[in-house]
Amino acid sequence: MSTSTEQHEQEHGMSDAGYIKIALILAAITALEVSTYYVDFGPLFMPSLMIMMVVKFVMVVSYFMHLKFDSRIFSFMFYTGLGLALFVYITALATFKFFIS
Repeated sequence: MSTSTEQHEQEHGMSDAGYIKIALILAAITALEVSTYYVDFGPLFMPSLMIMMVVKFVMVVSYFMHLKFDSRIFSFMFYTGLGLALFVYITALATFKFFIS
């Protein structure tokens, strides 16, 4: 019985230690995002937040939502949605002249 459980875990997931490592990485990235409020990043403020947001999105959907272990069509749909969301967000910020100092 334990053999089938181990095989299923290897097929479609990670060990508990792997999930804890991913959670700690996500917590560290979140701490960096919060620190952008207190530290002046200058013109790198928005690009750094966008990059950290994308990294967190990819990690969450890849590991916690098991997208890494599913069909590529699901990955395509999620990443297309991410690209569309980034486009809309950047367009909205440009409309309100956010990028002009």
